[in-house]
Amino acid sequence: MQVLLAQPRGFCAGVVRAVDIVERALQVYGPPVYVRHEIVHNRHVVDSLRAKGARFVEDIADIPEGAITVFSAHGVSRRVAADSGARGLQVIDATCPLVSKVHNETRRYARQGHEIVLIGHRGHPEVEGTMGQVSGVVHLVASVDDVETLQPVDSSKLAYVTQTTLSVDDTREIIAALKARFPGIRGPDVKDICYATQNRQSAVRLLVDRCDVILVIGADYSSNSNRLQEIGAEAGTDSYLIPDAGSLDPAWLERARTVGITAGASAPEELVQALVDRLGKMFDITVTDVDGIEENVTFRLPPELLVAEGPPANAAVRGQSG
Repeated sequence: MQVLLAQPRGFCAGVVRAVDIVERALQVYGPPVYVRHEIVHNRHVVDSLRAKGARFVEDIADIPEGAITVFSAHGVSRRVAADSGARGLQVIDATCPLVSKVHNETRRYARQGHEIVLIGHRGHPEVEGTMGQVSGVVHLVASVDDVETLQPVDSSKLAYVTQTTLSVDDTREIIAALKARFPGIRGPDVKDICYATQNRQSAVRLLVDRCDVILVIGADYSSNSNRLQEIGAEAGTDSYLIPDAGSLDPAWLERARTVGITAGASAPEELVQALVDRLGKMFDITVTDVDGIEENVTFRLPPELLVAEGPPANAAVRGQSG
């Protein structure tokens, strides 16, 4: 069996930064460190940090007053930030800088008097955080059909932003539908979809014609991981989303000669290697890294954490993901 590894795959710079922030906070302040929502959407990462003293909560009210608190990479609404201030929490913001960019755009458009259209998935924490950046109405659309039923107060004063982890192709269709119905709408095309999401989607497209099966490592509640599986399936290649090697069903591979492997932006490389190891025990395999985009992006840590000595705990993954 030939095993093709997508490039890039796994941790992106925003995830590396978020995980490093929790690691650093534990080093600098000692446990417990409270994290509002899962720091990233991967149970293996969350369980590892929990074992080191991180405590994950969904409600700010569940955090003791004055405690060290980390906001997850997905970002939070202005209300969550205000509630944190009211409780005297010592907040360290791990919001991905690319999500923060969307927040800034949302507020800028609102200040200019535009109604906001957010392209995204209802209930996703990033979407909730972005919708909570302004006090006015934010129209959420997830499909072209949603665009057709959109009823703004003033169609001449509309602007759109997007969730960062969407399918590039689907988002282009929605943007085209918005522009067709509201010619004066303002927005950034697909530029708000993060570089890492786009790169991982492009890497899967390089696999579909070469593979009989594509395996995507990631959480079933991870938006960007689900998009990778969908891209493979929509291209006609059997594609499966699994959280780890133990979830692999051997029946999927009965007729496979070539298997592609990738991982969502929240999945650590160790899960990829564990899957390769399992395949190696099942078959005589040849492993090849597919040529792809080399990511060299890094994001700075918050200044309050730079006093920690030594390299960030996740520095080893930077060679893979930037």
